[in-house]
Amino acid sequence: MNFDEFTGQIQHRLEFSGTGETVRAIRATLMTLGQRIPEGAANDLAASLPMEIQWYMTGAVYEHGQRFDWKECISRVSEIEQTDPADAAYHARVIIDLVHTQVPESDFQQLRDQLPESQDDENWRKLFEVVDAGGWGEAEEAQTGGGPQPS
Repeated sequence: MNFDEFTGQIQHRLEFSGTGETVRAIRATLMTLGQRIPEGAANDLAASLPMEIQWYMTGAVYEHGQRFDWKECISRVSEIEQTDPADAAYHARVIIDLVHTQVPESDFQQLRDQLPESQDDENWRKLFEVVDAGGWGEAEEAQTGGGPQPS
């Protein structure tokens, strides 16, 4: 998948009207994730993404391996994306789901292994809610009940 296809998928899934807000959401999520995980894990995960997207996790990050929880992640994404935290959280989940479809399972598992998912710890499980629901199409159908929706 190239840059245009990747951003187009995100733009469609998030129902954004423009490429600018789409790229801003992708950048916010992947930069923040790149800050949280070790540099090697960021490089592994980014390697399967379009070159322009890779940079957000690698070149745009000055300090990898920072320790922060899900709440701080969303705060950072929200600030970079310039949107409210609830929207930032949803955007991050949708973006991570598309990333999941583009990277080897071993690299995605390495990402999950870097982020504690227990309720007692940093609670990163929330980042993977769309992935764990079966992916964007399945999660969307579960949310809407499937079939035609009333206007």
